[in-house]
Formats: sequence, structure tokens, C-alpha cells
Amino acid sequence: MEKRVRILKHHPDHEGTVAYWMSRDQRIADNWALLYAQSLALRYKTPLMIFFFLSPTFLNASVRQYDFMLKGLAETAESAFNYNIVFEILRGELVGRIKDFIKKHKIRILVTDFDPLRIKQEWKKNIILNTEIEIREVDAHNIIPAWVVSTKQEYAARTIRNKIYRLLPDYLEEFPPLIKHPYRYPLLQKVSYDISLNYLTYDSFPQPVNWIKPGNQAAMKQLQEFTEKKLPDYGKYRNDPNIAAQSDLSPYLHFGQISAARIALDIMKSPAGNESRAAFLEELIVMRELADNFCFYNRDYDNFKGAPLWAQATLIKHIKDKRTHLYSLTSLENADTHDPLWNAAQLEMILKGKMPGYLRMYWAKKILEWTPDPDTAIEYSLYLNDKYELDGRDPNGYTGIMWSIAGVHDRPWFEREVFGKIRYMSYNGCARKFKVQKYITHVQKLLR
Repeated sequence: MEKRVRILKHHPDHEGTVAYWMSRDQRIADNWALLYAQSLALRYKTPLMIFFFLSPTFLNASVRQYDFMLKGLAETAESAFNYNIVFEILRGELVGRIKDFIKKHKIRILVTDFDPLRIKQEWKKNIILNTEIEIREVDAHNIIPAWVVSTKQEYAARTIRNKIYRLLPDYLEEFPPLIKHPYRYPLLQKVSYDISLNYLTYDSFPQPVNWIKPGNQAAMKQLQEFTEKKLPDYGKYRNDPNIAAQSDLSPYLHFGQISAARIALDIMKSPAGNESRAAFLEELIVMRELADNFCFYNRDYDNFKGAPLWAQATLIKHIKDKRTHLYSLTSLENADTHDPLWNAAQLEMILKGKMPGYLRMYWAKKILEWTPDPDTAIEYSLYLNDKYELDGRDPNGYTGIMWSIAGVHDRPWFEREVFGKIRYMSYNGCARKFKVQKYITHVQKLLR
């Protein structure tokens, strides 16, 4: 377990309790950070505590994402109680509330989970600077810790793939059991958390969705259904939005309501064909960990400065090219363009908080084509993705948009207007892969 841990701040040991600052990995089951925190608490014979800091606003999150997250956290709190583990949600000013928590409960070691995003990195830096306590970080999100798989930004999937698969046998292992904690906190009591969202500052639109249920139990049920019913066809049909071959696990992965390692272990046991298993594991492991690598080692993961030099050069060269269509953010948000396929993808995202994976690439590339410059294209794409997608504000989302618009993890292609050497996608190209009109009709029915 120690191989997944790094020390963020050394501090002389003292008496006290062990706490886990849960942030990215919002689950009790299959959580290396929680398991490590419990191992420390067992060693020191102390109670074990979990706290989650709830920010009243977070990037472009709306009521849709907060609703999904808080309902999942309510399940997490109940599970923690069943294991004799304290669970608290902290609200207010980050440093002050966490300092008060540490002082009140005499915390001796703080364990936290890993997140490559700048905002989470800054949160941790502030706690490191303003507390006198040992702080250790566990990457409970990736199968291989981001700082272990690579010490630099990787150029592409091909440069990280071998590193991952060389380390995978040492890290993809069955989880040890979390035990009912024997050192019970004296004031432990079951708490029902208010999920009315009254404390938060959020956009009241888009509204929560009802096609997917939050929480670890629902995630495990979804994994079982995908493995049994959809995985056999995944390799062949994953890019066809008319065939329900996708897993629908990304919201659960984003909020840490299920472990990527648990998914991988179950997929590898599946009797589905090698093609489907390999295709899914490539997305789950290689592409997800490549996205974390990009955001961890590139501070400009969400703007044009983060693009590779060849992509910056070619897009700047073509920045004055004539655009056949230019759309405002309002027009894009309202799905008011000349392209019925793009409009349908945008509408599905608005209505359901998801978009088929293949169409996400097409969607972002068209925003590059229909806006005055790549900076604007990235800004608009991130705003829409983070506001509507359940799995927005995520390394996968940032990296996918930067791949589509700014050539990240890609190579130069044939040069053309506006795109320069950035890979191009077209309506006709989509039509050769799937029945476009069938998809458009399906989305139109959702509006009724």
C-alpha cells in the first residue's frame, strides 16, 4: 500500500487521530486512500475520521452536478457510519474550517486523495502552508499513481502505454477489505446530510437528471449491467451513438463513486471477446491516466498555451482564415447552428448531461471551426462541457477538448483552412460511420 503514497509535508509525530480528507474519491469501497488511512489508525490505535470540504461554487458546476455529487456523498456518509468511521461535510472558508477540524479532533496525520487540477492543488498548498501536521497523499483514482507512471508530460498514448502496462501487474490488484473500525469515536452518530443545495452558489440550470442514479451501489449495478449486456459489442459499436454500447460509467468515475481498478478487475474477468475488453481497457486505463498526466504536468491544460508548439504554430498561421460560419456562445449553447448533427449532440448534452464519446470530438472540432480563434474555441467548449456534462470539470474533459482543438496527444495532419494541421472531422465523415439522421431523430424525440 505504501507504494501508492507520497508525503506532501513532514511533521514530527504526535498523539492524536487519523483523518482522511476525501475529495476526488467519494466512496468507502475500493478506496486506497481510505484503506491507507485506516492502516495508520489501526497502527496508532485511534479513531478514524473522514471529512469532505464542500465549496459553494466549483468551476462551472451547476445544480445538476451538485445534486449528483451530494446524493452520492449521502450514501458514503451512511456507509462510513456502518464501519464506525466519522464522516463530516465541512462548509465555509477552506483553510479556516480544515484548521478548526484538525484542532478540534487533534489530528496527527492527514491523508488525502490525489487530483491533478490546479484548484485542488492550490487547496492542498494552502493547507500545507497553514497547518502543522503531517500530510500524505494517496492516488486512489488512477490504477498507477500519476507520479509513478511518469515524471513528465507524455507526448501521446503511445509514449505512456508501455510505461503503464509494465507497471500494471504491480498495481492492479484486489483490494484488501476495509474492516469495521475497532477504535470507535466517542461521539459517533449517524448523520443525514441535507442535500437541498441551499448553501451553494450554482447555476440553477441545467436541472438534475433522472436517467442515472448516483452512488457506489448504483455504479456497481451499472458496471454489472455493462459487463453482461454491452461489453461484448463494445469493440465493434462503441463509436456508434445509435447503439447503446457505452458503459455510462464516466459520471461515477468522475465523482469517484466507483474505482477504475474495480472496473478493470471485473472487465478482465469477463467472458467478452478480447477486442471489446482491450478497447475498453485502453480507454479506462491508458487514456484516463494519460489525461491525468497531461493535467498534472501541464499547468495550461485548459488554455491555448497548453497546446504543443506545432499546433500553436499552425493554428496561429490560419487564425485569419475566413470562417464560413461564426457563432456566439449563446447560439452554441442554444444549439442554434446550421448543422443538425451538432445541434443534436448539444441538445443531448443539455437534456441528459452526456454526449456520445465519438460525437464529443466532432462537437469540439466544430466549435474551433465556428469561432474566431482557438482561445475562444477552448473557452466556449470548456464552459459548455463543464456546465452540462455530469463528468465535466475533469482531466478527461480538458484533455479531450485540447486534443480536438489544440492537437494535444495528436500529430500534424494534412493542412487545410482554419484547422491548419489539426485533425479534421466532418459531417460526411460521421455519416460514413453511423446513421446520422437516426441519431438526430432520437434526440428530437427526447424534446417531446
